[in-house]
Amino acid sequence: MSMVSSFADDVKIGFVVKQPEEPWFQDEWKFADIAAKEKGFTLVKIAAQDGEKVQAALDNLGAQGAQGVIICTPDVKLGPGIVAKAASLDLKLMTVDDRLVGPDNQPLEDVAHMGISATKIGEDVGSAIAAEVAKRGWDWKDVGAIRVSYDQLPTAVDRVEGALSKLKEAGLPEANIFDAPQAKTDTEAALNASTVVLNKNPQIKYWVAVGLNDEAVLGAVRATESVGIDAANVVVVGIGGSDSAINEFKKPDATGFFGSVIISPKRHGYETAVNMYDWIAEGKEPEKLILTSGQLALRDNFEAVRKELGIE
Repeated sequence: MSMVSSFADDVKIGFVVKQPEEPWFQDEWKFADIAAKEKGFTLVKIAAQDGEKVQAALDNLGAQGAQGVIICTPDVKLGPGIVAKAASLDLKLMTVDDRLVGPDNQPLEDVAHMGISATKIGEDVGSAIAAEVAKRGWDWKDVGAIRVSYDQLPTAVDRVEGALSKLKEAGLPEANIFDAPQAKTDTEAALNASTVVLNKNPQIKYWVAVGLNDEAVLGAVRATESVGIDAANVVVVGIGGSDSAINEFKKPDATGFFGSVIISPKRHGYETAVNMYDWIAEGKEPEKLILTSGQLALRDNFEAVRKELGIE
């Protein structure tokens, strides 16, 4: 046991993130710290907001004698440079959240990666809405879906189309899907875009909405309220479990905001750190691609879900 402990003490792993001030990355670091304590290795946390800082971070780790690095890069197109630099420093490399791409803009499949399945999360949203529509006994021909869109972001497209695929499977007519393009990914832009859709389609009796995140669908909820649609005739499910979602759940009266699929940073921080340690210590290479999904939180259970995911 003492020999194993001694070896673990010599293992040093870097965890580089692009936006250290964001709660998501703070939580990833927190869970990676837990893995480091459990396994007994040293975790080096470094912020790298641009390409120059990424190179400096890797040099820093090399100088410290680190054996591996986990990185969420500020720019996925830095991929070939990151791979070459890590190899030159004899650093085992894993990526998290954002997957590196090559000159052809295709993923670098030889680099182990843990990411979020945008399509699967979208499907979870669609399934949750469809189940609630069925529970309320709504006829799909009377239901309109606001597609709060931000199509310049591929993740947004995947999430929205994943959600719509499940709604269409459940019976939503294609003609009842209305596009509401956002100028920005915030609630105000979503409100403005959704209001246009609602004003153009007064014949729709019930409304659902899907979008990139909680803020997108909350914009749709605010729009329904502004044009006088009863909250009982609205069902939206967001993505993220953000502060905006929590504040909505805490309101004394239920709104059209039905739920949020919460994405957990726990696996992204803890599991990647453990996988990197096992790779260094035991030669056990991690899977090349691991995609995580989320968990549905509702008004009456969101606190329990957050606790289960390790966020509280």
